Amino acid sequence: MKIGILGVGHIGKTLALKLSAAGHKVHVANSRGPETIAADVLSTGAKAVTVQQAVLDKDVIIISIPLNRIPAIAPLLAGVPDQTVVIDTSNYYPGRDNKIESIEAGKVESIWVQEQLGRPVAKAWNSIGSDSFAKKGKPAGSLDRIALSIAAEREIDSKLTMQLVEETGFDAYDAGSLKDSWRQQPGAPAYCTDLTLKELPAALAAADRARLPKRRDLAVAAFQERFGDATTNPDADFGVRLSRVLFM
Repeated sequence: MKIGILGVGHIGKTLALKLSAAGHKVHVANSRGPETIAADVLSTGAKAVTVQQAVLDKDVIIISIPLNRIPAIAPLLAGVPDQTVVIDTSNYYPGRDNKIESIEAGKVESIWVQEQLGRPVAKAWNSIGSDSFAKKGKPAGSLDRIALSIAAEREIDSKLTMQLVEETGFDAYDAGSLKDSWRQQPGAPAYCTDLTLKELPAALAAADRARLPKRRDLAVAAFQERFGDATTNPDADFGVRLSRVLFM
């Protein structure tokens, strides 16, 4: 497939590496220009391009940027064909993204993203820590393979997103429609807890929507206490332990 990735942060970089290694033609872009993309992002075959090139003639476009920057890329996607699958990997953190009143009032994060872009999106790769995503992928059939939930409205979005999740080294679990994707948002039992396919459905079902913001904010406070800021990505072991204590 021809895949464009917008954003080469922790998740975007790993997506570029894994999907290129899986044999896809991957173009990656950031807001600063292709010349600023580090060589290690491209080490398995991805190509650094402009943001305009990253969305041109693609089967799949993956958005891996902070949630508050998504409205700015809406014009970029305005001409993308309806059949192109657009996947959102973002999460809402008010300390980073500034408060978005509709999300604060309860709107599902990816519903908000879909509204900003004016087109269908799928939700995936948002519910795993960046260190686990980079290091814990395993071959299909592994008993302890981590499972990741995906949410989408259209069959084409669900099918292709699940395929790509599998190709990045994780079991894909169809968690239903986008309106239920709050079950994989920060603060939920399925968020950054590295569960197997056998464990994941129960964690999704156990999510208590009213408790998500408080649990999310407790995790941010714990990261700040340990690392001195809210932006450092914790190592997989610490992140998973903390998420299991706070979210499950």
